[in-house]
Amino acid sequence: MAPFPSIFDGFARTVSIKKGRNAQKDVGKEAADSLAKDAKKNELMLSCSGIVKSNKSNNFASVCSKRGQKGINQDCLIVWEEFGCQEDMIFCGIFDGHGPWGHVVSKRVRESVPSSLLCNWQETLALTSIDKDFEMELDRDLHQFDVWKQAYLKTYAVIDQELKQNPGIDAFCSGTTGLTIVKQGEHLVIANVGDSRAVLATTSEDGSLVPLQLTIDFKPNLPQEAERITQSKGRVFCLPDEPGVYRVWMPNGKRPGLALSRAFGDYCVKDFGLISIPDVTQRSITSRDQFVILATDGLWDVISNQEAVQIVSSTPDREKSAKRLVQCAARAWKYKKRGIAMDDISAICLFFHYPPSQQGDPLMFLKQAQATKTG
Repeated sequence: MAPFPSIFDGFARTVSIKKGRNAQKDVGKEAADSLAKDAKKNELMLSCSGIVKSNKSNNFASVCSKRGQKGINQDCLIVWEEFGCQEDMIFCGIFDGHGPWGHVVSKRVRESVPSSLLCNWQETLALTSIDKDFEMELDRDLHQFDVWKQAYLKTYAVIDQELKQNPGIDAFCSGTTGLTIVKQGEHLVIANVGDSRAVLATTSEDGSLVPLQLTIDFKPNLPQEAERITQSKGRVFCLPDEPGVYRVWMPNGKRPGLALSRAFGDYCVKDFGLISIPDVTQRSITSRDQFVILATDGLWDVISNQEAVQIVSSTPDREKSAKRLVQCAARAWKYKKRGIAMDDISAICLFFHYPPSQQGDPLMFLKQAQATKTG
């Protein structure tokens, strides 16, 4: 793989050293925006329900989003195949907005993250001299991950700051989660803010398909998160009518009651322990790993990791896997959350290989699983 997308090289060569680093950043942003436009034109970028398949890779993504019963759908998602004009790269992101302006914030973050990340990735590559020789493959892999991690940290910080300064968006008491992955060859980089979740389906020693959760649900009651919030004079507690649902509150305890410990936006509690710093991790994909599911908490509130993997793997037509998964979650809300308005539900199913066809009715699986629990 070429260390830089060729389009970045072309733009970079047009920039004189005399113009300085700011000019180079502007050029990088132009290049990234241009790549995004080309990806949309060539149907390699998807930001609504559907599928994405490139003839130049084995990746296949199935995408679906369903509005809940609370008003406008505040979930946003995106899949960008051949990310940055690289045949072996794909970007996936899912964003769950909340608050009065949540749908605006999630859409803005979805639009900003891919191009900004691509630009920061290119800049970080240049600054860390990716072309230098590595004595061991492990060193190269660690360096590759470090480049992505630094690019992610910078990207999320810049976007959160841009939201705060945007006069057209009121993100004081509104925000969004941000879960994204980059698959580069056989390497998977995951960056997470909030409680959307990524689950990998992998084959165990006995041949069964098992789930491996790749992300942490960043809830306020997690020890490390709660400690940071309380040390910043924020408060973490449950309301009497919501036992077990911990929320972040301002010191006076009056607002916002946010059930997350990390998010873009929500500036009313950014001084009281809420952060937008992503947890960035990696995984080397093996022949045992079949697919990864990215979904908002509207799905995970009613579907377990094991159920999700089973539903996707047992869907005969993988083009419909995300839609079937969302349908199962919507049905599960009716019998698991009776009397509670259904949340927005969104999912991305990214397949790595061409798994053998597996038959089965995922809806029937859910019924059987529920019967087992209540029997």
